[in-house]
Amino acid sequence: MSPIILPEFPRGFHIGPLFIHYYALAYMLGLLAGWRLVRRLALRVPVAASLEQVDDFLTWAVLGVILGGRTGYVLFYQPGYFISHPLQIPAVWDGGMSFHGGFLGVLIAIFWFSLKHGLHPLRFADRIAVAVPIGLFLGRCANFINGELWGRPAPAWFPWAMVYPGDQYQLPRFPSELIEAALEGILLFCVLLFAVRFDAVRARTGLLSGIFLIGYALARITSEFFREPDSFLGFLPFGTTMGQILSLPMLAAGLGLAAFALRRAPRAA
Repeated sequence: MSPIILPEFPRGFHIGPLFIHYYALAYMLGLLAGWRLVRRLALRVPVAASLEQVDDFLTWAVLGVILGGRTGYVLFYQPGYFISHPLQIPAVWDGGMSFHGGFLGVLIAIFWFSLKHGLHPLRFADRIAVAVPIGLFLGRCANFINGELWGRPAPAWFPWAMVYPGDQYQLPRFPSELIEAALEGILLFCVLLFAVRFDAVRARTGLLSGIFLIGYALARITSEFFREPDSFLGFLPFGTTMGQILSLPMLAAGLGLAAFALRRAPRAA
């Protein structure tokens, strides 16, 4: 079966003298769509936050995603390079963001914001967790358009193998970005959107956050089997990848949080 030959897509578009990167656009759209969804979910019983508080948190979320995502990439993926080139650390426009770092950044923002405004941090986190897969989906689509984070070489029987324009070997590969978009984005979003509809789930504070952590970790660990490891890291011991290693603590935390939520009596207010 012949592979799909991908063209070299532009990385963005011009609006007058301003060049908009698709990756930056994915972040902006993901944050805005997530904000609108959290506004709808926050007032459902038990109430997690007021609409004004959700609006105020958007700025905190932006800072958490950008600062956490970049810091995570620097520390988890290329610490040696950035120690030698510290002026490159703020250059997010050149790429290099870590979801796990961004997750930690937003988590810190949630707890800090909740303490500042007298909110229940886990309850607030539950509503935000439902919206996160929107940004994950858009981000992976941007990765695909940019022709980055290629998949591993695909077997001959795989019907949607793709040849990336920047691949010097021109090997048919798994479309790993689209696999991640489907698992981390669409599938996880559907699970969370279904779960949040039930009063009994929302009443068990921390359960939605636990479902998100478990779902993301399993989706990322699975999709990493189709994704080529970063060239500067390669495979880690036992054939694992950095994405899989970083997802294991999320899986453990999600299981613990879900068990904690299920053991506690539901709170309707």
